Amino acid sequence: MTKSATIVGGGVIGGGWAARFLLNGWDVRIFDPDPEAERKIGEVLANARRSLPGLTDVALPEEGRLTFHSDLAEAVAGAGWIQESVPEQLALKQKVFAQIQAACDPGAVIGSSTSGFKPSELQQGAAWGGQIVVTHPFNPVYLLPVVELVSSPENPAELVARAADTLTSIGMYPLHLKKEIDAHVADRLLEAVWREALWLVSDGIATTEEIDNAIRYGFGIRWAQMGLFETYRVAGGEAGMRHFMAQFGPALKWPWTKLMDVPEFTEELVDLIADQSDAQSGAYSIRDLERIRDDNLVSMMRALKAKNWGAGELLNAQDARLRADSVLAARAGDLEDVSQPIVTVRRAVPLDWTDYNGHMNEARYLQAFCDATDRFMELVGADADYIASGGSYFTAETHVRHLSEAHAGDRIEVRTRLLMGEGKKMHLFHQMWRGDELLATGEHMLIHVSLETRRPSVPAPQVAASLDRIAAAHAALSLPEGAGRFVGQPR
Repeated sequence: MTKSATIVGGGVIGGGWAARFLLNGWDVRIFDPDPEAERKIGEVLANARRSLPGLTDVALPEEGRLTFHSDLAEAVAGAGWIQESVPEQLALKQKVFAQIQAACDPGAVIGSSTSGFKPSELQQGAAWGGQIVVTHPFNPVYLLPVVELVSSPENPAELVARAADTLTSIGMYPLHLKKEIDAHVADRLLEAVWREALWLVSDGIATTEEIDNAIRYGFGIRWAQMGLFETYRVAGGEAGMRHFMAQFGPALKWPWTKLMDVPEFTEELVDLIADQSDAQSGAYSIRDLERIRDDNLVSMMRALKAKNWGAGELLNAQDARLRADSVLAARAGDLEDVSQPIVTVRRAVPLDWTDYNGHMNEARYLQAFCDATDRFMELVGADADYIASGGSYFTAETHVRHLSEAHAGDRIEVRTRLLMGEGKKMHLFHQMWRGDELLATGEHMLIHVSLETRRPSVPAPQVAASLDRIAAAHAALSLPEGAGRFVGQPR
């Protein structure tokens, strides 16, 4: 069944929503009267296509179909999800909801990107307020997973649960608030920091760049992987959070901050902040800054992914969902036909796999082939449980040929041949493809070992049987070009 989402309002946030849905396989319709909407969303999509696929170690679904519509009723008709991202004016939002509900499927979820209004306010005057919820994301929507899901008593529990399931399915983390409140949760925290930062600039304590440095060189890095309370729990030492609260709680009574007050927004203060910001970042265009931001976010989130921590845990869960719906979930016994090379990797090249030449680093070609070997081992039954029981394969020899460049965002596929699977040996030949173009080959000789003795041993019968079946089928194929080559051999 085709999944269809409509984005009403194609600014920075609307464009991010469009990219998040589109790159996760949804058909996306855009309604925005701005004559520049198609260009602007196209630029956001270009950045998303470059960065989002690299967060996953499994290929995203095939991209959905993107269409632009000048008629709102046409845009929302039949859509399962409708995301409103118009300017923060309550009367305007309520007017848009009335127009949406006059034409949309009554079972559709209508989400609002509002950063401040409560759902009960948005629902006032609606034909059916229970259809409207707050789904407030963070920029860039296509990379950052958190989305504040805020409901009111008018929202049926079934609709809220369906909204949460949809958001989870596209790799997001729906934070469902216990109660509705102005500005929700995250923006209330950000507003407190922003308010204090304005005073620090206004009072001449620090510049915009110095304040940003205090965040990105200090607590911002901690917050990225532990948040606020867990960070303070660690700060309490062995005694934990209770000790931290006892030690630092009295400081809350000290007049350190000005959170109940704001500096007057005079022209002089606005000019001061704008001039400092220009000096800090004016050398870069907005699109340059977006790409720098995306590069850094992807690299940090992939680092967290390797530790299965923070946002990385969410990304690994999304990988598992994607893998379960792909050819990468099968075992050898599930494959009726093994007469052709077996797909063992299907993914995009992430940003942090590229080097100073702008293409994929040679070590990453090897990593992709190692991932392919791991997947083939899993396929034939030498999986994590098997390894835990005391048997595994160790790589004895590797040869990689680099035939063409791969770049960030390229969708690659590795297909694996079993050249030999007898006794203690497993001889694999991997081919890496980008569409119809062969990018590289990797040849690996592996030896089955006992993890107890660390010496060669025969594999378990079920593993040997799977290898025998695939080896017999692949023996009918011609020897792949490049198999058996050595370094420096004339082409």
